[in-house]
Amino acid sequence: MNVFTKWLILAVLIIAAITCYSYGSTSGLFIFIIAGFAFEMAFWFGVIPSKKQSR
Repeated sequence: MNVFTKWLILAVLIIAAITCYSYGSTSGLFIFIIAGFAFEMAFWFGVIPSKKQSR
């Protein structure tokens, strides 16, 4: 996966998380807050690189 695609996916994830959080807080639907949390976790696990063991 090239760098542009990775940054594009991360931008979409954080925008989706913010959208779900804002809609969930205004409408009171807890499912959107959970969805926002899931999108945010996907964003943070995508940003933090995994350490690969090299031999």
